[in-house]
Amino acid sequence: MQRHAVDSEIQVDDQKHSSGEHTAMPTADVCPEELVIPGITEPTILRYFDTLNSGDFQATAQLFAATGQLYPPFEEAIVGPEAIATYLETEARGMKLVPREGISQVVEQGMTEVKVTGKVQTPLFGVNVSWYFLLNEQGEILSVGVKLLAALEELLHLKR
Repeated sequence: MQRHAVDSEIQVDDQKHSSGEHTAMPTADVCPEELVIPGITEPTILRYFDTLNSGDFQATAQLFAATGQLYPPFEEAIVGPEAIATYLETEARGMKLVPREGISQVVEQGMTEVKVTGKVQTPLFGVNVSWYFLLNEQGEILSVGVKLLAALEELLHLKR
């Protein structure tokens, strides 16, 4: 599996604050082929972006738990790896996800909440996005919500 660098000058050293949130401290010496999201070290999250960007939607879907849910913008939840793979095959072709930074924290029962912000580029437009992940103790995705970070006027313009 080949990974693409988001920023070849930054590698993440994870630091935990008293609030339980993790943040990134930039350091040097990163492999330019490795995906780096400042603040994120969870392999499942890195693989999510890597597999989506490479168009390997089956591999992306396998990161979800059996009842894992994908919440695309303005749509109902897509449930289960098979349905998620089918949805991504139809809707995610040609998209390039550019995660810029994230935070994660362990919550109840060993689950991990992760928020990643960045951009999605399509052949027609780009939009700022936040992804909200919930991982179980095994590192499987229980849910990921995708929120567009755009003003209503910007979103309406995209429909034209």
